[in-house]
Amino acid sequence: MQDNNERLVGDEIVIGITMGDPGGIGPEIIVKALSDPKIRRAAKFVIFGMDELLGYAAGAAELDQYWMRHQREKISRDYPRRVVVADYDDYGIPAWIHKPNKLAGEASMRFCKDAIHAARDGIIDAVVTAPISKVSWKYAGSNWPGHTEMLGELCKSPRKAMMFVAGPLKIALATIHDALFAVRHKFTIGCVFEPIDLMNTALKEFFDVNHPHIAVAGLNPHAGEDGQFGDEEKRIISPAIMLAREVGIKCSGPYPADTLFMRAAGGEFDGVVAMYHDQGMIPIKMYAFDSAVNVTIGIPIIRTSPCHGTAFDIAGKGLANPESMKAALRVAIDMAKTRRASGTTVKVTDAD
Repeated sequence: MQDNNERLVGDEIVIGITMGDPGGIGPEIIVKALSDPKIRRAAKFVIFGMDELLGYAAGAAELDQYWMRHQREKISRDYPRRVVVADYDDYGIPAWIHKPNKLAGEASMRFCKDAIHAARDGIIDAVVTAPISKVSWKYAGSNWPGHTEMLGELCKSPRKAMMFVAGPLKIALATIHDALFAVRHKFTIGCVFEPIDLMNTALKEFFDVNHPHIAVAGLNPHAGEDGQFGDEEKRIISPAIMLAREVGIKCSGPYPADTLFMRAAGGEFDGVVAMYHDQGMIPIKMYAFDSAVNVTIGIPIIRTSPCHGTAFDIAGKGLANPESMKAALRVAIDMAKTRRASGTTVKVTDAD
């Protein structure tokens, strides 16, 4: 039942939430996060997922069902309730399966695709994605290794980057889902410059940082130590920083990674560009394991997600912590409000 104090206000922000892998902790963290009245008062929500599994998750968490179910083919901004489930009841996935499988991959990809299209069409103002299983997507025949690559293709955005938010830390990645030894084959001036440029724009547009100072990490120990431990800093990273400065971005580095993130957490920099996945993820998860947020930058729609995986080992046990999902919802709401206040609209060109 809708709380009496949950007023529906005019043209409120509408957040789309994808349920993630049906066998993971996505259903649980969603129902727990949205059970918080403060979250529900901040926006309206459309869950792209399976009503039955969300109901099981609510029961396991001893929560009353606070949402209404609706046909997914008829989603809109004008539901009379704060939380609506666009139900994919044609996917018969048992609640007791907590491992990667093809059907779960098909379902979770469908949730994401439909939410992305809804954001592009202005039906929702942002997309918050619960964790997917990359193995399930592979079983389902996906050519996308993860959300970021799907978002880039469906939004016609060749330039994109992953940025993580954890308290004062904002870290973007130069390379994403690449094996560590494969990074050298993709490591170019462009792949370092691009996240610097995209982060500079995102900090201005969504985080009220008018003149961002972005620091860039080195790739090698001690940032190469003047070429003693590798020359990528001289050949690739420094030219990328110079290029950023030439287009008006306040950017410095490359700095040794072992001290850079501590300096950024202390407020010396507004953002950091890390060279590879774990270089950026380790400080993020050390700083805010339960409340970090992943933000995709460079795409025309707003997308955030919790900074953790499907956690199949605890799925269905009522043990999942919803704090990262709550943080992802708050960041998405704030970004959507900032975009609306600026008058910016979503622009996606379908023409090839």
